[in-house]
Amino acid sequence: MDEIKKEDIKQEVLDLYDDYAHNRVNRREFVQKLSLYAVGGLTVASLMSFLMPDYKNAIQVTSNDPRLKSDYIHYQSEKGGGRLKALLSKPADAKKKLGGIVVVHENRGLNPHIEDVARRAALAGFISLAPDALSPLGGYPGNDDEGRALHSKRDRNEMLEDFIAAYDYLKNHPDCNGNVGVVGFCFGGWISNMMAVRLPELAAAVPFYGGQPPVEDVPKIEAPLLLHYAELDTRVNEGWPAYEAVLKEHNKKYTAHMYANTNHGFHNDTTPRYDKAAAELAWKRTIDFFEKHLK
Repeated sequence: MDEIKKEDIKQEVLDLYDDYAHNRVNRREFVQKLSLYAVGGLTVASLMSFLMPDYKNAIQVTSNDPRLKSDYIHYQSEKGGGRLKALLSKPADAKKKLGGIVVVHENRGLNPHIEDVARRAALAGFISLAPDALSPLGGYPGNDDEGRALHSKRDRNEMLEDFIAAYDYLKNHPDCNGNVGVVGFCFGGWISNMMAVRLPELAAAVPFYGGQPPVEDVPKIEAPLLLHYAELDTRVNEGWPAYEAVLKEHNKKYTAHMYANTNHGFHNDTTPRYDKAAAELAWKRTIDFFEKHLK
Protein backbone atom coordinates (compact mmCIF):
# COMPACT_ATOMS: atom_id res chain seq x y z
CA MET A 1 0.00 0.00 0.00
CA ASP A 2 1.01 3.64 -0.44
CA GLU A 3 2.59 5.55 2.43
CA ILE A 4 0.02 6.97 4.83
CA LYS A 5 -0.31 10.74 4.74
CA LYS A 6 -1.43 12.83 7.70
CA GLU A 7 -4.30 14.31 5.69
CA ASP A 8 -5.66 10.78 5.12
CA ILE A 9 -6.11 10.23 8.87
CA LYS A 10 -9.38 11.18 10.52
CA GLN A 11 -9.29 13.42 13.58
CA GLU A 12 -11.00 10.62 15.50
CA VAL A 13 -7.89 8.47 15.01
CA LEU A 14 -5.66 11.18 16.50
CA ASP A 15 -8.14 11.57 19.37
CA LEU A 16 -8.01 7.82 19.93
CA TYR A 17 -4.21 7.93 20.04
CA ASP A 18 -4.46 10.75 22.60
CA ASP A 19 -6.67 8.52 24.76
CA TYR A 20 -4.14 5.72 24.44
CA ALA A 21 -1.17 7.99 25.17
CA HIS A 22 -2.86 9.18 28.37
CA ASN A 23 -3.93 5.74 29.61
CA ARG A 24 -7.64 6.32 29.06
CA VAL A 25 -7.77 3.18 26.92
CA ASN A 26 -5.41 0.20 27.17
CA ARG A 27 -3.51 -1.28 24.24
CA ARG A 28 -6.10 -3.95 23.52
CA GLU A 29 -8.93 -1.38 23.42
CA PHE A 30 -6.77 0.92 21.31
CA VAL A 31 -6.12 -1.77 18.69
CA GLN A 32 -9.75 -2.85 18.74
CA LYS A 33 -11.06 0.68 18.16
CA LEU A 34 -8.34 1.43 15.62
CA SER A 35 -9.60 -1.48 13.52
CA LEU A 36 -12.75 0.56 12.79
CA TYR A 37 -10.58 2.94 10.74
CA ALA A 38 -8.63 0.23 8.89
CA VAL A 39 -10.46 0.69 5.58
CA GLY A 40 -9.57 1.54 2.02
CA GLY A 41 -6.21 -0.21 2.03
CA LEU A 42 -5.28 0.86 5.56
CA THR A 43 -4.43 -1.92 7.97
CA VAL A 44 -4.32 -1.80 11.76
CA ALA A 45 -0.59 -2.51 11.60
CA SER A 46 0.06 0.37 9.20
CA LEU A 47 -2.05 2.75 11.30
CA MET A 48 -0.21 1.68 14.46
CA SER A 49 3.14 2.21 12.77
CA PHE A 50 2.06 5.65 11.54
CA LEU A 51 0.82 6.79 14.96
CA MET A 52 3.72 5.57 17.09
CA PRO A 53 6.64 7.95 17.77
CA ASP A 54 9.63 7.77 15.44
CA TYR A 55 12.59 8.58 17.65
CA LYS A 56 15.21 7.31 15.22
CA ASN A 57 14.56 9.74 12.36
CA ALA A 58 13.20 12.82 14.11
CA ILE A 59 16.14 13.91 16.28
CA GLN A 60 17.12 17.50 15.53
CA VAL A 61 20.19 17.79 17.81
CA THR A 62 22.11 14.55 18.26
CA SER A 63 23.67 13.41 21.52
CA ASN A 64 27.18 13.85 20.12
CA ASP A 65 26.66 17.31 18.63
CA PRO A 66 30.08 19.02 18.92
CA ARG A 67 28.43 22.36 19.68
CA LEU A 68 27.29 21.03 23.06
CA LYS A 69 28.55 19.50 26.26
CA SER A 70 25.80 17.07 27.19
CA ASP A 71 26.11 14.43 29.90
CA TYR A 72 23.98 12.49 32.35
CA ILE A 73 24.26 13.53 35.98
CA HIS A 74 22.51 12.48 39.19
CA TYR A 75 21.00 14.71 41.84
CA GLN A 76 19.12 14.10 45.06
CA SER A 77 15.39 14.65 45.53
CA GLU A 78 14.91 14.34 49.28
CA LYS A 79 11.12 14.88 49.25
CA GLY A 80 10.57 12.93 46.04
CA GLY A 81 12.14 9.86 44.51
CA GLY A 82 15.63 10.02 45.95
CA ARG A 83 18.46 9.74 43.42
CA LEU A 84 17.37 11.11 40.03
CA LYS A 85 19.10 10.79 36.68
CA ALA A 86 19.05 13.83 34.38
CA LEU A 87 20.59 15.08 31.15
CA LEU A 88 22.65 18.26 31.68
CA SER A 89 23.48 20.21 28.51
CA LYS A 90 25.18 23.53 27.72
CA PRO A 91 26.94 25.18 24.78
CA ALA A 92 30.48 23.85 24.38
CA ASP A 93 31.89 27.35 23.89
CA ALA A 94 30.13 29.00 26.86
CA LYS A 95 32.38 31.67 28.40
CA LYS A 96 30.03 33.00 31.06
CA LYS A 97 27.31 31.79 33.39
CA LEU A 98 24.06 30.89 31.67
CA GLY A 99 20.36 31.05 32.39
CA GLY A 100 18.98 27.66 33.37
CA ILE A 101 16.03 25.73 31.96
CA VAL A 102 14.47 22.67 33.57
CA VAL A 103 12.93 20.57 30.77
CA VAL A 104 10.05 18.38 31.93
CA HIS A 105 9.02 15.27 30.02
CA GLU A 106 5.59 13.93 29.14
CA ASN A 107 3.94 11.02 30.97
CA ARG A 108 6.46 8.43 29.73
CA GLY A 109 9.82 9.46 31.17
CA LEU A 110 12.96 10.94 29.66
CA ASN A 111 12.64 9.58 26.15
CA PRO A 112 14.85 10.50 23.15
CA HIS A 113 12.50 13.30 22.07
CA ILE A 114 12.68 15.18 25.39
CA GLU A 115 16.47 14.73 25.48
CA ASP A 116 16.49 16.30 22.00
CA VAL A 117 14.37 19.23 23.23
CA ALA A 118 16.75 19.74 26.16
CA ARG A 119 19.70 19.88 23.76
CA ARG A 120 17.81 22.39 21.59
CA ALA A 121 17.39 24.59 24.65
CA ALA A 122 21.12 24.39 25.37
CA LEU A 123 21.95 25.16 21.76
CA ALA A 124 19.91 28.36 22.14
CA GLY A 125 22.40 29.52 24.79
CA PHE A 126 21.18 28.10 28.08
CA ILE A 127 22.18 25.37 30.50
CA SER A 128 19.37 22.81 30.52
CA LEU A 129 18.53 19.99 32.88
CA ALA A 130 16.10 17.25 31.80
CA PRO A 131 15.36 14.86 34.69
CA ASP A 132 13.90 11.39 34.38
CA ALA A 133 11.10 11.03 36.93
CA LEU A 134 11.15 7.28 36.26
CA SER A 135 14.62 7.02 37.85
CA PRO A 136 13.32 5.43 41.10
CA LEU A 137 11.75 2.65 38.98
CA GLY A 138 14.82 2.05 36.83
CA GLY A 139 14.46 4.97 34.43
CA TYR A 140 12.93 5.32 30.98
CA PRO A 141 12.66 1.69 29.80
CA GLY A 142 13.33 2.29 26.11
CA ASN A 143 9.75 2.46 24.84
CA ASP A 144 6.80 4.68 25.62
CA ASP A 145 4.28 1.93 26.44
CA GLU A 146 6.39 0.66 29.33
CA GLY A 147 7.33 4.24 30.19
CA ARG A 148 3.66 5.19 30.65
CA ALA A 149 3.08 2.11 32.78
CA LEU A 150 5.98 3.03 35.07
CA HIS A 151 4.90 6.66 35.19
CA SER A 152 1.44 5.65 36.41
CA LYS A 153 3.06 3.90 39.39
CA ARG A 154 4.55 7.12 40.73
CA ASP A 155 2.68 9.77 42.70
CA ARG A 156 2.59 12.96 40.67
CA ASN A 157 3.11 15.19 43.70
CA GLU A 158 6.28 13.26 44.53
CA MET A 159 7.38 13.77 40.94
CA LEU A 160 6.70 17.49 41.36
CA GLU A 161 9.18 17.42 44.26
CA ASP A 162 11.72 15.79 41.91
CA PHE A 163 11.49 18.71 39.48
CA ILE A 164 11.60 21.28 42.28
CA ALA A 165 14.82 19.57 43.42
CA ALA A 166 16.06 19.84 39.81
CA TYR A 167 15.39 23.57 39.95
CA ASP A 168 17.50 23.83 43.12
CA TYR A 169 20.29 21.76 41.55
CA LEU A 170 20.38 23.94 38.43
CA LYS A 171 20.07 27.25 40.30
CA ASN A 172 23.14 26.36 42.36
CA HIS A 173 25.17 24.92 39.49
CA PRO A 174 28.47 26.79 39.00
CA ASP A 175 27.69 27.34 35.30
CA CYS A 176 24.24 28.84 35.98
CA ASN A 177 23.62 32.55 36.57
CA GLY A 178 20.91 31.77 39.13
CA ASN A 179 17.98 32.59 36.84
CA VAL A 180 16.09 29.37 36.21
CA GLY A 181 12.91 28.75 34.24
CA VAL A 182 10.95 25.65 33.30
CA VAL A 183 9.39 24.31 30.12
CA GLY A 184 7.25 21.20 30.10
CA PHE A 185 4.95 19.23 27.83
CA CYS A 186 1.64 17.54 28.73
CA PHE A 187 2.38 16.11 32.21
CA GLY A 188 5.38 18.42 32.10
CA GLY A 189 3.06 21.33 31.38
CA TRP A 190 1.21 20.59 34.62
CA ILE A 191 4.56 20.37 36.43
CA SER A 192 5.54 23.75 34.94
CA ASN A 193 2.33 25.35 36.20
CA MET A 194 2.79 23.80 39.63
CA MET A 195 6.44 24.85 39.88
CA ALA A 196 5.24 28.42 39.29
CA VAL A 197 2.85 27.94 42.23
CA ARG A 198 5.49 26.41 44.50
CA LEU A 199 8.52 28.54 43.62
CA PRO A 200 8.00 32.31 43.96
CA GLU A 201 11.61 32.80 42.81
CA LEU A 202 11.09 30.86 39.54
CA ALA A 203 12.22 33.18 36.75
CA ALA A 204 9.82 31.95 34.02
CA ALA A 205 7.43 29.08 33.24
CA VAL A 206 6.37 27.77 29.83
CA PRO A 207 3.72 25.03 29.97
CA PHE A 208 2.85 23.35 26.65
CA TYR A 209 -0.75 22.06 26.79
CA GLY A 210 -0.44 21.54 30.52
CA GLY A 211 -3.08 20.91 33.13
CA GLN A 212 -3.87 23.95 35.21
CA PRO A 213 -3.16 24.42 38.93
CA PRO A 214 -6.04 24.67 41.41
CA VAL A 215 -7.52 28.15 41.10
CA GLU A 216 -6.98 28.78 44.82
CA ASP A 217 -3.22 28.36 44.27
CA VAL A 218 -2.94 30.85 41.40
CA PRO A 219 -2.40 33.88 43.70
CA LYS A 220 0.92 32.28 44.77
CA ILE A 221 2.34 32.54 41.25
CA GLU A 222 5.06 35.19 40.85
CA ALA A 223 6.82 33.93 37.70
CA PRO A 224 5.85 35.28 34.28
CA LEU A 225 3.98 32.62 32.30
CA LEU A 226 3.99 31.78 28.60
CA LEU A 227 1.19 29.28 27.95
CA HIS A 228 0.84 27.24 24.75
CA TYR A 229 -2.47 25.51 23.98
CA ALA A 230 -3.68 23.39 21.07
CA GLU A 231 -7.10 24.32 19.69
CA LEU A 232 -8.30 20.71 19.28
CA ASP A 233 -7.12 19.69 22.77
CA THR A 234 -10.53 19.96 24.42
CA ARG A 235 -9.47 17.87 27.43
CA VAL A 236 -6.79 20.31 28.60
CA ASN A 237 -8.46 23.45 27.27
CA GLU A 238 -11.58 23.03 29.41
CA GLY A 239 -9.57 24.20 32.41
CA TRP A 240 -8.19 27.29 30.71
CA PRO A 241 -11.07 29.83 31.11
CA ALA A 242 -11.12 29.47 34.92
CA TYR A 243 -7.32 29.64 35.07
CA GLU A 244 -7.21 32.77 32.91
CA ALA A 245 -9.94 34.45 34.95
CA VAL A 246 -7.93 34.06 38.18
CA LEU A 247 -4.68 35.11 36.47
CA LYS A 248 -6.44 38.30 35.35
CA GLU A 249 -8.10 38.84 38.72
CA HIS A 250 -4.72 38.80 40.49
CA ASN A 251 -2.85 40.75 37.80
CA LYS A 252 -0.42 37.92 37.04
CA LYS A 253 2.06 38.28 34.20
CA TYR A 254 1.03 35.85 31.48
CA THR A 255 0.79 35.46 27.72
CA ALA A 256 -1.31 32.67 26.24
CA HIS A 257 -1.39 31.37 22.68
CA MET A 258 -4.03 29.09 21.21
CA TYR A 259 -2.64 27.40 18.08
CA ALA A 260 -5.39 26.96 15.48
CA ASN A 261 -6.31 23.48 14.27
CA THR A 262 -3.57 21.76 16.29
CA ASN A 263 -3.68 18.68 18.49
CA HIS A 264 -2.35 18.03 21.96
CA GLY A 265 1.31 17.18 21.41
CA PHE A 266 1.72 19.45 18.38
CA HIS A 267 5.30 20.31 19.40
CA ASN A 268 6.41 16.67 19.42
CA ASP A 269 7.92 16.06 16.00
CA THR A 270 8.04 12.28 16.40
CA THR A 271 4.29 11.66 15.92
CA PRO A 272 1.67 12.68 13.32
CA ARG A 273 0.12 15.11 15.81
CA TYR A 274 3.13 17.32 15.07
CA ASP A 275 2.35 20.67 13.45
CA LYS A 276 5.57 22.10 12.03
CA ALA A 277 4.47 25.73 11.71
CA ALA A 278 2.88 25.86 15.18
CA ALA A 279 5.79 23.99 16.79
CA GLU A 280 8.43 26.26 15.32
CA LEU A 281 6.48 29.39 16.25
CA ALA A 282 5.86 28.15 19.80
CA TRP A 283 9.53 27.24 20.24
CA LYS A 284 10.71 30.63 18.94
CA ARG A 285 8.34 32.35 21.36
CA THR A 286 9.65 30.10 24.15
CA ILE A 287 13.30 30.90 23.49
CA ASP A 288 12.55 34.62 23.14
CA PHE A 289 10.70 34.48 26.46
CA PHE A 290 13.63 32.77 28.19
CA GLU A 291 16.05 35.26 26.60
CA LYS A 292 14.06 38.04 28.22
CA HIS A 293 13.73 36.53 31.68
CA LEU A 294 16.81 34.33 32.20
CA LYS A 295 19.74 36.26 30.74
